[in-house]
Amino acid sequence: MILRGLLQKTGLYPGWKKLGHYPDFWYWKLRGQPTRSPHLLKQRTLKDYAARFGTKVLVETGTYYGEMVDAIKRDFDQIYTIEMDPELVARARARFAAYPHIQVLQGRSEQVIPELLKSIAAPSLFWLDAGYFGWAGHRMPGFENRLKGEVQAILDHPVTNHVILIDDARTFSGQDGVPSLEEFREFVQRGRPGWKVTAQHDMLRICRR
Repeated sequence: MILRGLLQKTGLYPGWKKLGHYPDFWYWKLRGQPTRSPHLLKQRTLKDYAARFGTKVLVETGTYYGEMVDAIKRDFDQIYTIEMDPELVARARARFAAYPHIQVLQGRSEQVIPELLKSIAAPSLFWLDAGYFGWAGHRMPGFENRLKGEVQAILDHPVTNHVILIDDARTFSGQDGVPSLEEFREFVQRGRPGWKVTAQHDMLRICRR
């Protein structure tokens, strides 16, 4: 933990985390694939859904240290990643400065996404964070309204074949104001009747088929 804390203050931290993706994946496999899934599996899931549905635009909430953007930066024609923390935004912008198709946006995602959608005209893949900074159980006030607001904006958008993937599906507990998975499924299907909402490997998957 001490080493991790020191590395987080340097530009070496993203590379250090990247080195751990494969060991983390195989350790997850050896433990019988517990609920919390490794980052490598999440990367593969995004790539799979992008290929399956032909989405060339990615919208991510929660840039953090840019792990996901780095992993899939060649799989999309345009990437928008949204981060609230100014320091993390500055680091991500510096890291991806050489990639003109990557835009790092600063702000609250429930406010940025509706504005961003005004400029999006193609089917897009949305990778939404159900727990701030990826830490399930450590949410900021208004978590449930934030996530519902983001999804509602996507459901209301004129493009009807977006794909939504939500990380940390295990946080849909039905407690403390947070909807259960079934409640969230009903919320989505009220906006888009017939859309499929499933949960697998700690990721909620929302799409037309």
